[in-house]
Amino acid sequence: MSTHSTPGAGRAQPQTKLDITFPAQVDRIAGVVEKVVALARQLHGEADKEQEIALALTEALANAVKHGSKNDPSLQVQCQVIDEGSALTIIVRDSGPGFDPGSVANPLESAGLSADHGRGLYMIRQLVDEVRFERRGAEIHMTKRF
Repeated sequence: MSTHSTPGAGRAQPQTKLDITFPAQVDRIAGVVEKVVALARQLHGEADKEQEIALALTEALANAVKHGSKNDPSLQVQCQVIDEGSALTIIVRDSGPGFDPGSVANPLESAGLSADHGRGLYMIRQLVDEVRFERRGAEIHMTKRF
């Protein structure tokens, strides 16, 4: 796992504070989540939001490893954390072809009640303040405001 941290005092401009690339293996997820939560604590110090960040990030990384990279350790997953002063944006990228996030049914509506997937994206959307997808769904941007 490669890790790059960027120290800095200024908060006027968004700054990449953490950039981790790791093999697409489920057993690597917890270590990445620990580093991101520790950074959030250091930058913003709001313990009540740490669990929300940890849960959303765990789900996003699991999706990237399992669905995007098909559990193939020869493929890479990347996690970046950008400090925007009053918010953190966490970006997770996988090596897969992506997917259409709009095609995933809401698990609380009739079409999604019996689906065997889709609950993770719903959960992510409930835990962070903003979610958007890039690269045809192979990249998720999750923003948490403080």
